[in-house]
Amino acid sequence: QVQLVESGGGLVQPGGSLRLSCAASRSIFIINFMGWYRQAPGKERELVAGINGGGTTNYADSVKGRFTVSRDNAKNLVYLQMNSLRPEDTAVYYCKAVQRGLGFWGQGTQVTVSS
Repeated sequence: QVQLVESGGGLVQPGGSLRLSCAASRSIFIINFMGWYRQAPGKERELVAGINGGGTTNYADSVKGRFTVSRDNAKNLVYLQMNSLRPEDTAVYYCKAVQRGLGFWGQGTQVTVSS
């Protein structure tokens, strides 16, 4: 089992940037997949960006070219750098780890993009 804690959310103006961090309670070196998801009010949770153990990344079409996911195995951290933020990026952002078919979620961090 692994516990995940997200941080870095907040209020930002359109066009601004934020970096989210996800701290894991154990080594992420052996975790198969780490992902960032988001859920806006009235909408289903969706995958934003993911990174596997080999460093391969994937992104939702809506964030390609604006968001970057990365992982620091030595520090047990996963990041989501978000640039050129838009109001439609407003959501609660969750970190997820998948290991041996089991999924573990963080508690989420709120991102609000508004002028």
